[in-house]
Amino acid sequence: MLRRTMLLAGLATPALAQRFPDRAIRMLIPFAAGGPADLLGRIFADALGQALGGTVVVEPRPGAGGATALEATARAAPDGHTLVLAGAGGLSVVPFLGPMPIDVFRDLAHLTLVARVVQAIAVHPASGITDIASLVAAMRARPGGGTYGSAGVGSTTHLGAAMLAREAGFEATHVPYRGIAPALTDLIGRRVDFVIADLPALRGQVDAGALRLIALTTGARTPSMPPVPTTVELGLPRVNSDNWYSLAGPAALPAPLREALLTASATALRDPRVVGEFARNGALAAPLSPEQTLDFIRSEQAKWAPLVRETGAAQN
Repeated sequence: MLRRTMLLAGLATPALAQRFPDRAIRMLIPFAAGGPADLLGRIFADALGQALGGTVVVEPRPGAGGATALEATARAAPDGHTLVLAGAGGLSVVPFLGPMPIDVFRDLAHLTLVARVVQAIAVHPASGITDIASLVAAMRARPGGGTYGSAGVGSTTHLGAAMLAREAGFEATHVPYRGIAPALTDLIGRRVDFVIADLPALRGQVDAGALRLIALTTGARTPSMPPVPTTVELGLPRVNSDNWYSLAGPAALPAPLREALLTASATALRDPRVVGEFARNGALAAPLSPEQTLDFIRSEQAKWAPLVRETGAAQN
């Protein structure tokens, strides 16, 4: 394998980049089809394929909070035809939950940030909770506090809600689910009190009147939900649980192929259609250089690692 990697690196000439891609590129998505990652991934993959003059096929590869897709990418041939739309959880949370089969910095070539995804606090419309103040009052009024659902232990939906409880000064019991969809089903059924989730996952139920948003857990309002205030506006500046996705390939990806992918990614993420589709789904196209992307991932790890320890998520 090492000899093959060295041979590929030796062939990494401008001519190689000009022949790239010579077949469909697989973009692994670390979650099941139909979710926000799949939706945004397909929008980006289509534009990236057009920019490259080829085809980018989305392939859901769920498991282990994103680590399954990351490992598959790290182990793939470094020929540019296997990429991963890596999520916040897999890169900035899962490394602190326990041993990982790969090192997310050593074994992957981080190319660019793709999207930042707004998350929001959702409640049932009949709960009587209309804003952060009434949520805090409701949680404090219940013996032992209330309950919140999440997409699973150690997910950003879990840690974001734990961050909210810590900063707002209330207690609540975590109820983990296998994905955000069942958590939202139980929120609609009033079996949990609130959920923090990606706006794309919430939008349909909010539009249907089944859920109410009381705040965005971010620093700026989103054009897709302009009336909804942010936690920063509401006096909770440290409650920031934006989700995000970045593009990565195998660590040994040759420089000419990295440059080809970077150029095409920048073109795709500046495409007005992509920018508009992302915005309509509560996401912001957010291209960064590889160096900026690495700095961003490190800053996210620094944010989430203390919460992993405080919540005991690593012990589960």
